[in-house]
Amino acid sequence: MYISDKDELFRSKLDDAVYLCFTRQKPYYFSFLSERRQAFAKNYLDSIGFHNYSFFGGYDNSERKILGLFYDEICNFPVSAIEFRFRGCDKLTHRDFLGALMSLGIERETIGDILVEDGRCIVFIKSELKDYIVSQIFKVGNVGVKISDADINKLPQGRETEEIYYTVSSLRLDNVVAAITNMSREKTKQLILLGNVSLNFIQNKNVSQLLNSNDTLTIRGKGKFKVNDVSGKTRKGRIKISVIHFR
Repeated sequence: MYISDKDELFRSKLDDAVYLCFTRQKPYYFSFLSERRQAFAKNYLDSIGFHNYSFFGGYDNSERKILGLFYDEICNFPVSAIEFRFRGCDKLTHRDFLGALMSLGIERETIGDILVEDGRCIVFIKSELKDYIVSQIFKVGNVGVKISDADINKLPQGRETEEIYYTVSSLRLDNVVAAITNMSREKTKQLILLGNVSLNFIQNKNVSQLLNSNDTLTIRGKGKFKVNDVSGKTRKGRIKISVIHFR
């Protein structure tokens, strides 16, 4: 696995967090982590034999999650959800809400998923920031908003997806990436060897790596894809797969 200087620093923070969790005998919570950081943390904590941890982002299938380390029982996570209401005719985007929050001097790591639909947005944040945000934001861009506690049983759809079908000669990484990107095998090989493809959020340069259902691919410049289903073979022996593209 490729380890950057930032990864080394994060690994040191994980070591410190495990030490504090044991010595203080109380939970230790990180801020919201990207999916790549979650995968890195899981692999490292498992490798050192620390298994009493969990990730939570406020709802099932969240992308950005807080990592919690626990001395004994898993406790509640410091995650809150706030809801912004605005006129449906005013088109606000994920970027608009993120910009409004960060203009308050809030760090990106304290903000989780931002789910937007017409007239409504739900944002997951670290609980300690809730009162501050509610007291400070009255507009997003030039649009007036009203903030309240969110009903997480009725979440906006968030990021759009589409299901795409392919046939490939095998489930090798280079074959699947070539199908998704519509690139030649040679160009696909170079893309992978240059470190531009991650498998389950960890950089993978093994062109012959075999994929499975539910594996997630992140391809630089192309986006995020999930192998949704492997559904048999064609008459010519090619493998039929469906892939979810996260737009």
